[in-house]
Amino acid sequence: ALKAVLIAALLFSTGCSILPERQPISTYEPVLAQPVAHPEWPQANWSLLVARPVAGQQLDSERITVRPSPGQLQVYKNAAWSDNAPDLMQSALLKSLQDANNIVAVSRSGGGVRGQYQLLTDLRAFESVYTGPGQPQAVIELYVRLVRTADGHVVAGRAFRESEPASDEKLGSVVDAFSRSLSRLTDQ
Repeated sequence: ALKAVLIAALLFSTGCSILPERQPISTYEPVLAQPVAHPEWPQANWSLLVARPVAGQQLDSERITVRPSPGQLQVYKNAAWSDNAPDLMQSALLKSLQDANNIVAVSRSGGGVRGQYQLLTDLRAFESVYTGPGQPQAVIELYVRLVRTADGHVVAGRAFRESEPASDEKLGSVVDAFSRSLSRLTDQ
């Protein structure tokens, strides 16, 4: 037993390992375009809380999901988002709504602010989908409900879906497509 411990210690001290070498993971973050001013939108004199989107287990991850064919889900190897997809979506919504300056106050839920309304969302898709060989596109789908906080009454609900083809199969091009798709979705 002592010989086995000494051999193991010698192997680990010389840098030999039976464990596979980990590949570094590249981290990506979608970049939002500057918000578009919408002077025709009415001013709201109430406050809004933006809740973290609800998402399935596959989407509630930092991994970048890819759908190479219908019914098949994978992730890009050695790549991840800077945060998980629901948190990226929440941050993008917050930035877009805050920068629009049409609502008195826009905050995250759970931040100690009481809002008159809440924006509740279901993140249905945040993935790269292949529409054909070598043709990925970024697809983001979100269902949104505006809820009055005092009584839980749903004031409005709507689904949003944006897709943007990537210029090629390189992951950088796919991330750029996500940036454009996310910018358009949050502008809506």
